[in-house]
Amino acid sequence: MSNVRTTPPFRADHVGSLLRPPELLKARQQHKNGELGADELHAMEDDAIRESVRKQAEAGLRSATDGEARRGSWHMDFIYQLGGITESGEHMHVEFYNEDGKIEFSPAALRIHKKITLDKTIFGDDFEFLKDTVASEAPALTPKLTIPSPSMVHYRGGRAQIDPGVYPDDDEFWSDLSAAYAKEINQIAELGCRYLQLDDTSLAYLNDPKQREMVASRGDDAEHQHERYIRQINAALANKPEGLHVTTHMCRGNFRSSWVAEGGYDFVAEALFNELAVDGFFMEFDDARSGSFEPLRFVPPGKQVVLGLVTTKHGELESKDNLKRRIEEASKFVSIDQLCISPQCGFSSTYEGNDLSQDQQWAKLALIAEVAEEIWG
Repeated sequence: MSNVRTTPPFRADHVGSLLRPPELLKARQQHKNGELGADELHAMEDDAIRESVRKQAEAGLRSATDGEARRGSWHMDFIYQLGGITESGEHMHVEFYNEDGKIEFSPAALRIHKKITLDKTIFGDDFEFLKDTVASEAPALTPKLTIPSPSMVHYRGGRAQIDPGVYPDDDEFWSDLSAAYAKEINQIAELGCRYLQLDDTSLAYLNDPKQREMVASRGDDAEHQHERYIRQINAALANKPEGLHVTTHMCRGNFRSSWVAEGGYDFVAEALFNELAVDGFFMEFDDARSGSFEPLRFVPPGKQVVLGLVTTKHGELESKDNLKRRIEEASKFVSIDQLCISPQCGFSSTYEGNDLSQDQQWAKLALIAEVAEEIWG
């Protein structure tokens, strides 16, 4: 068995977003109120990113993100920068659930009103700052950029969000969207990115029968929607540069320690693992909501699975022995040489963050590194 991984994903890895420091949250609100200038806010974000990179190195990780410190939302901050997409002025209704009940969330809906284009490298400046920060603060780490997958442009509203005068044909919409993503991926690679993650809740949501009912009710093909998404991600990756490692993260929703969907990965597993052209899969396995490890039997040789065994939903620290036992269980379905460990999701998919402290966050990441070291060396 080859114990040490020198390319992403790493044995001890993480999804991407980190809790924003309280002073940065305060500064963000001051900027919104007109009490703090954009330059001052940007400088505070710079400082927060430098500190988080140092902390990621101290925790024992091999990759570093900027914690998504400059974003309000893990996906919409990217999607609204694609040419042809704007906020529609309407709001969607999303229900998130937790142990205490549910949280009503009403994000802005989007509208595709022109042909989709890529007019600039989205998050290009952000990645260059991260790359330079890693080089100066933690040169042993690999800088990682996270962006939403192409599926996320479609899943939120389906066909209803697309102006039929712009795209009377679905295939043309998907062709333009994948082309924009392909351009983005190549331009990010030109900036020196070697580790890119496509975050995709839809491929996990579609395992939930209630989500498939929702997709069918709006006129989409719920039984085959995941296959369309896989094809379009593959189209975006078809000409990716050599040396760029791409993973995808698939969770069931993450907002203020709450979730949207439930159910194991059984419905999408065979197509997902055998057809999606990524190097690794970040998957939620932190509680009973995630289902069993059995779908991992479809993972082919050469692909990595990053087991999201450590929850970001609360601060209680997991048992090291229990994590090792669960990795052993997963290895019954896929070789342990193809496994890695991470949190099940980000700690702060939106700027509000989940219900745990900074210290608890860093303790969880250090635990992941310790477990990986003890298992794989």
